[in-house]
Order: sequence, then C-alpha cells, then structure tokens
Amino acid sequence: MKILGVHPGPLMYTKIFLRLEPLGLELVAAAAREAGHEVQLIDLQVENHKAFFRLIGSWRPDIVAFSCNYLANIPEIIDLAKAAKAMLPGLRICVGGHSASFVAKAIIEHGEGAIDCVLRGEGEAGMPLLLAGIEAGGDLAKVPGAVTGSGEGPPPGFVHSLDTLLPARDLLRHRRKYFLGVLDPCASIEFSRGCPWDCSFCSAWTFYGRSYRLVSPERVIEDLRSIREPGVFIVDDVAFIHESHGMELGEAVASAGIKKRYYLETRGDVLLRNKKVFRFWKQLGVSYIFLGLEALDEDGLKKYRKRVPLGRNFEALEFARSLGVHIAINLIADPDWDRERFRVVREWCLEQPEIVNISVNTPYPGTESWLTEERRLQTRDYRLFDIQHSVLPTRLPLEEFYAELVATQRAIYRKHIDWRDIRGMAGISTRLLLRGQTNFVKSLFKLNSVYRTDLLLADHARPAEYEIPLPPAAAEKQPVVGRALYIHAPRGRAGRAIDAATERFVDETRMGATP
Repeated sequence: MKILGVHPGPLMYTKIFLRLEPLGLELVAAAAREAGHEVQLIDLQVENHKAFFRLIGSWRPDIVAFSCNYLANIPEIIDLAKAAKAMLPGLRICVGGHSASFVAKAIIEHGEGAIDCVLRGEGEAGMPLLLAGIEAGGDLAKVPGAVTGSGEGPPPGFVHSLDTLLPARDLLRHRRKYFLGVLDPCASIEFSRGCPWDCSFCSAWTFYGRSYRLVSPERVIEDLRSIREPGVFIVDDVAFIHESHGMELGEAVASAGIKKRYYLETRGDVLLRNKKVFRFWKQLGVSYIFLGLEALDEDGLKKYRKRVPLGRNFEALEFARSLGVHIAINLIADPDWDRERFRVVREWCLEQPEIVNISVNTPYPGTESWLTEERRLQTRDYRLFDIQHSVLPTRLPLEEFYAELVATQRAIYRKHIDWRDIRGMAGISTRLLLRGQTNFVKSLFKLNSVYRTDLLLADHARPAEYEIPLPPAAAEKQPVVGRALYIHAPRGRAGRAIDAATERFVDETRMGATP
C-alpha cells in the first residue's frame, strides 16, 4: 500500500527559536517501509497545505497517517483529514503520536467519520499491525492500541528493541530547514526512551509506563554516521541517566571519530551524579545543555513534584557553567503569578548569564496535574494548549498577565541580542550565511513580531470548532491511581535498563530524599 506520513504545521515557539526534524514520523515511516509498503513523508512545518493537497491528488495514497505529538495541532489535523477524505473518499486516515494517545476518543468524535483510527502508543510497534489489519480488511478495533468509532483494541505494545529502529531520514525533503538556535542545520537522534521519574506536569512517564530503555552504542554510531548535519539534538527526555551507558556511547563516538555539536536536556540531579559523563561529552561536542529548573523556590518545586532540592538545582547550574557550554534554563510561569512575582523572576533571569525560557503551567491530558488541578479551564481550545498561552484562570487580568509574560521573555532575549554581543552574533550569522543557512539569522528578528500580547489575546478570541474534553470536576476527582494514567502498562524494575545503584538514585529522588 501507499502510505503518506504527515507532520502538522509549526506552533508559536517553533516559529522563533527552533524547527526540529520530525524524528518520530521518520521512525514510523521506516517501520512501515520495512513491512513492505511504499512511503512518502511531508512536513508541514516547512511545506504548506497546498503542497499536501497536491501530493494527495498526484500520488493518491491509500493511507494518510498524521503524527500528533502536540495538542495544539489537533484542529489542523482534523481539518486536513476531512478535506483529504473529501478528495479521495476511499482514503483511510489514521492519527498517532504522543498527544493523540491521550485524547484518542475525542479525535475520533471530532473527525465525524473522516478519521478511521487513532493509534495509541509507540507507532513503530503499532503501525505494521494496523497496516496488516487494513490489508486484511479486518476490524481495526482489534488491533493493539487502535481506537475507532466502533471500539478500542487491546493495549498497545512496546517496540521489542530500540536497536531495530533507524529513522527513514531519506524521505524528508528540505532537511536544511531544521535548526535549534545556532545549530543550523540540526538533525535529531535518540539515545534512550522514557523516563523513570513522575513529575506531575509531565506525560513522558505516563506514556511509557515509567520505563527507560537504551539504544546500543553500535546502533547509535550507525545512526550518527547517516547524519550529514553538523548539529545534533539528543531528544532523550533526560540525557545520561545511566552513567555506564553514557560512557559507552561516548567511547564509541570517540573511537568512530564522529565530530558533531550536540544539544541535550537533563535534570540537575542527574548532571551532578554523572559529572564524569558530561565532562566526557563536552569533549565530544556537547555545546548546549537544557536544564529544567522549573521553579526558583521550594514551594514551586514541590508543586511540580520535580524532587530536586533548590540548592541542588543551583549547584547543577554552577557545574554546567564550569563545563564551558551554553546553558538554557526553563522556568514554569503559573497563571497565579502577580506583578511582584514576575518582577522577582525577571530580575533573577537578567542576573544570569544563561538564556531563560518561560513556559506557562498547562495541565495536559496524560499528566497527573490534568486530574488533580483544582482550577477550572478557562478555555478548551486545543490550539491554546501550547505552554505559551494560559488555559487556567489568571490572578492578573489576562491582558496584564500576558503583558508581564511577554515583557519578561523579551527582556531576557534582548540581554542576549544587544550591542555587547553583536560582534559574536555577527560572526556566527556570517558563518551560517556563507553556508547558505538562514534559519538562525531569521529567528533573531522574529520574537517581537510573533510573541506579542495582542496576538496572544487574539488567539483567545478565535472561535473554537474543536474543544478538548473536560477533566473531571473537582468534586468528582478520585485519588490518582498510577496505572489509570498509563498508555503503556508499567513493567516495573524489569522495564528500566538501569543498574541497581541508579534505580536506588531514582527511587530516592522520587521519595524526596536529597541524593
């Protein structure tokens, strides 16, 4: 069969600071191709809807598979599915991905018959089974992970081994359009999958059942050798949890003589525990480390169940600085912040040498906070669930909340793009332009035109054709049962490829002990 994989269009943040290779879609495409199907991909981050419809009309696929990792893309996916179905009535349409897994029934209802199936769980495992079911003409509701208008299949299964996966990078056009800051162009790669922690604001652990699996050094080297881009984003939710795995990977990269610049994300306590690993990877090319501090006080950390003491977070920040890498910090702004709280945060951010990103506290389906958050949603418009808008009631009038948020982020951005840094920026920009890379240079001028109070408010005023299902009302809420949150059933200790010492470290931090 002919399969067209589709990544939806850009969100607000991706219009400014980054545009990432759709690695998940490439992995699923490779699984479909391995099963004997003809596959094409289109990424609407870099192509437009007209190109999508032209491809539908000229290639006439049998199946269109949409990747839905972000709630904010759901309306776009539904509208495209309906239009594609009208063009080719015999077309089968499915949706998969992280966010789709948590709202599968709602997507089917919104599709009004245009969407045949939502596939929950890991697409590399589920897609070959779904395609086999379509070919056989059977009931798709019997496929593991499948949700249809007529029913729901058995629970989804895990990929047998991450070492069986290699992304179909050759199927993407416009590869030079992907970037992450000055890593322009930039590819993406996976060293591990899952997270053994259970932060209340995150759905990574609920999707993967608190599992943590590793890619072998041999497979990582094979994948890295296929990457032409000089920049590489390591997509792991928490990089280098397992010290020995990090060292083995590093030794393999060094032996292979691979030279790249890397961007990774990790936790402060992991950074402090595995200093040797991060020092080694600095020598191998790690240039950027993203640290999710999330809060500047103990109350905030407790609220998000981050379980890294505040002092340890700042200690981790000092160690990261000692490595001589660029550091990006994330803080979570709560809609309950007032002007004084914004002022304190803004002053702290301006005192730091690092770039600080501020996201908005947003309860998502699949997170524990979705079930426990006592504040009622002020909007159910999927498009606003992008951690840039507030979907919860704000203490300040909404316009003032956004004005403070925008002023804070712009002040931080100006600090890094001012006359003191212009010579450095000019040098970086010139080198990129000489290589024909314009993504980063263009991003320098986009913040003020994209990230504006009036535009954020206007987004709230748009009619919402599709609305996210309501979470349970506070009076109806029951104590959260872990297994009720999971997409993939947890497999306990056996599902985490970490040694006993690392398992104890995770358990201690989960219980709130200082490591």
